[in-house]
Amino acid sequence: MTPASTPALTPAFTFRPVDPAQDAGLLHGWVTHPKAAFWMMRDAAREDVERAYREIAADEHHHALLGLRDGEPVFLVETYDPAHRELAGLYEARPGDVGMHFLVPATDRPVHGFTRAVITAVLARLFADPAVRRVVVEPDVRNTAVHALNEAVGFVPEREIEKPEKKALLSFCTRERFEEAVAR
Repeated sequence: MTPASTPALTPAFTFRPVDPAQDAGLLHGWVTHPKAAFWMMRDAAREDVERAYREIAADEHHHALLGLRDGEPVFLVETYDPAHRELAGLYEARPGDVGMHFLVPATDRPVHGFTRAVITAVLARLFADPAVRRVVVEPDVRNTAVHALNEAVGFVPEREIEKPEKKALLSFCTRERFEEAVAR
């Protein structure tokens, strides 16, 4: 998937590539917040965040995008080729698999349904590419809130896997499962 700036199918959101130098301060605040503990960057300095996103920007198999509402960044999404990153060797990747992570930053004024709208927009954007057949996620097994959210948009857990940094719940969402979930 090309990290070009494209409108999402949900009219409220657009996407643009992360600019590591420009966005590091914003992302640092998001990824080091206690509510972002599963992002595993709680102790990162601003420079660490910038370096991490420079590495992603230089990686042909990994992309980072900001989700925007009315031109303002409101969430982060990373996509990756699971045959080459994150899950390489942990499951048998198929053609058309795309790995995904997303982060909605903590806020003092949560909006009911916002996180579900975000994941729906992210999946709609991914499935807009006809080459994408399945979206793969591997959240921490302890992250029950995201497991419920994933299930609501069509993800089906397959099994727990051991990653170097966590025990994860490997889950898949096909285009058909996503469309059924969104239609409900």
